[in-house]
Amino acid sequence: MSPTLLCTRCLREAPAIEGAVFYTPALEQEVRARICVDCWNEWQRAEVMVINELKLNFMDAQALPALIDQMREFFALDAEGSRPAPNAPSSLPPDVNLKNPADDESE
Repeated sequence: MSPTLLCTRCLREAPAIEGAVFYTPALEQEVRARICVDCWNEWQRAEVMVINELKLNFMDAQALPALIDQMREFFALDAEGSRPAPNAPSSLPPDVNLKNPADDESE
């Protein structure tokens, strides 16, 4: 039987993630400690939609940081006061725009 944890996304005691592949070791440690397997499975489905919607090309060095930011938002990993200070450097270059391209066309 897999270990359980109190998931910070769905707020229930649920099985922990096992055997998943993560983008960075630090992110892996944080997600494994806070997110249950059911929420992880939801992210895996949403991840495909995010990649397609943002047209992420992983040959571009900005794609992975953009995807990680979307994942952090999906799991609300920064919502509990662990956000960086307002003047702290971002993990993304300042020219990265995560807005939906369709939003620009409607203006």
